[in-house]
Formats: sequence, C-alpha cells, structure tokens
Amino acid sequence: MRLTALAVPALLAASFVAAVPAIAAGDADAGKKVFTRCMICHEATTDTNKIGPSLHGVIGRKAGSLPSFESKYSDAMKKAGADGLVWDETNIAAYIKAPKVKVPGNKMPFAGLQNETDIANVIAYLEAVAKQ
Repeated sequence: MRLTALAVPALLAASFVAAVPAIAAGDADAGKKVFTRCMICHEATTDTNKIGPSLHGVIGRKAGSLPSFESKYSDAMKKAGADGLVWDETNIAAYIKAPKVKVPGNKMPFAGLQNETDIANVIAYLEAVAKQ
C-alpha cells in the first residue's frame, strides 16, 4: 500500500481515536456525591465562580474561556483554549484524572480522580445540571 502525505495524518488520527477508551455512561446521582470533593472550589448548578470557575455548562466550552473568570485563568489554561481544547467528555475525563498532565501549568491543585466510574459519574452529573 502506498501512503500519500494526506493519508499518513488520517491513519495516525484513526489509530489514536481507536486507542482512546470510550467514556462509560455515568450515574448523575452518584456523580453529585463525588462532586462534593470539587465543591470547595467549583460550582456546577449556577454560574457562580468560586476559587475555580463555575462548571455549569462546561461541556462544550473552550478551555479558559468563561468570561466571568477570564482574569483568573492560568496562562496555561488560556493557551490550551487558544490551541483548541474544548471540554468534551473525553477531555474532561482526562483532565479530571490528571489535571497537571492534561494541561501542564494550570492552577488547579487537585491531583485528580483515579476511579473511572467516579469520573464517568461526575461527567454525568455535569451534563445533568447543565440541562436544569
């Protein structure tokens, strides 16, 4: 098989997507309980910012782009957004698991959640409260 310059990036992207595990469907009620760990710094049910930005409606938002928190984002988070990072389920899962790996240099002191079920549940909770 002869690979063209256009085929190589497409093949690499396809192999990367295949290697990313699917986010399991979560339980919003269980996610609300897990989110209590986040509530010292984040709000999810309103647009109120705390130490960290409001996570209400975060899914689909470009990283570092909440106008009411704009001056408080780290340069790293602003750059991640400028470089195209959008908070979809996959990116949120990776960030919740290892914030300093997903966006090196960000200000969030939380080390991350290691339990995949907890991560899926938090994402389900964020999706549920965004619809309220």
